[in-house]
Amino acid sequence: MSQTLPNMLENTIAKIREMVDVNSVIGEPITTADGVTIIPVSKVSVGFGGGGSDYVSRNVNKQENPFAGGAGGGVKVTPIAFLIVKEGSVRMLPVATPANTTVDRLVEQVPDVLDKIAAFVDSHTKKAE
Repeated sequence: MSQTLPNMLENTIAKIREMVDVNSVIGEPITTADGVTIIPVSKVSVGFGGGGSDYVSRNVNKQENPFAGGAGGGVKVTPIAFLIVKEGSVRMLPVATPANTTVDRLVEQVPDVLDKIAAFVDSHTKKAE
């Protein structure tokens, strides 16, 4: 087989590497005026493929067989969450489809409820001291 197909695949992979880096998964932090830092988190899906073949030329005098082929690739970046850093605590805010069932809604509320309980206990502990 001709050396053209491996070259096409290498070029495709190189172009994908140029498009996707670590900043595609964990984005640049954004700091708001009140000191909250927001960090975007994404999922990256990559696919590529290629194929080709040498074929026999009808011209008997040619030394080399012609080659036909192609390669291609694609990248899909999907936002999945934001990390919220505020006053030393970190929360994850998912970017997902809304919960369909009551159980899903309850599971989504657990982190907020735990934060509120912890804040309530802390405030009463400080008052008692």
